[in-house]
Amino acid sequence: MTEKPSTESQIEAATSRVIDLEAELEAAGNATTEGEALARVRAILHQWVDTVTAVVATPGVGRVVLIHDNGRESRIASPDLPFLLAVPVTHGARAGEG
Repeated sequence: MTEKPSTESQIEAATSRVIDLEAELEAAGNATTEGEALARVRAILHQWVDTVTAVVATPGVGRVVLIHDNGRESRIASPDLPFLLAVPVTHGARAGEG
């Protein structure tokens, strides 16, 4: 029976893969995974997210577009996020019917 990789090793593998892909594009990347450095990055991300004034989630293509208060757009490619943000489809009676 094979052992399931730990969450920590999965995170290390994912960050390493991203850094290696960026290196192929001759763009330097760095990974922040713990401690004060991660807390700092999370705080910055929370401030950045607070500037969002509109969101376009497109689950079919795995993309979310954030519109910020300065009119700029940020695009996030993700297999999970668009589905988390999309409004669930219901097949019940519409408002005012029935």
